[in-house]
Amino acid sequence: MENSYVVKVDENFDFQLSGEDIAKLDILKTGNNTFHLLKNGTSYKIEIGVADFNSRSYMVKVNGSEFRTSIGTPLHELIKKMGFASNGSKNINSVSAPMPGLILNISVEEGQEVVEDQQLLVLEAMKMENIITSPRNGVVKKIAVTQGDAVDKKQLLIEFQ
Repeated sequence: MENSYVVKVDENFDFQLSGEDIAKLDILKTGNNTFHLLKNGTSYKIEIGVADFNSRSYMVKVNGSEFRTSIGTPLHELIKKMGFASNGSKNINSVSAPMPGLILNISVEEGQEVVEDQQLLVLEAMKMENIITSPRNGVVKKIAVTQGDAVDKKQLLIEFQ
């Protein structure tokens, strides 16, 4: 598979970027989640807001305008096309932390029925709020963390029945 990315913006625009395209960007990190980009003589201030790593979607501000973006690779598209993405997620019995961080908010309770992609909790990592969503329909069996807990990567967050 080639090293390329498909960036979808507000479900309206698709951009194909290769690793070479990304390497050529004149971009400078200016803060924890802020960047400055210079493209064709135009300056862009970029801020990455809420990130949902499970669905690879991000809220991005460019010069003050907000955009919902998602990032995919040829492998993601192939998995989706083959039907593995939806079938594979049905067998997931727990959710673990994708990175170390702090639990800001828990949106569900033990015994609560949830649907796929429903918000379960918010994990702050590197000053970004990451929404952790349910990988499948089910019932929350156990919540292994509380609001304010610091968690490690791969630490159990929620179990399903």
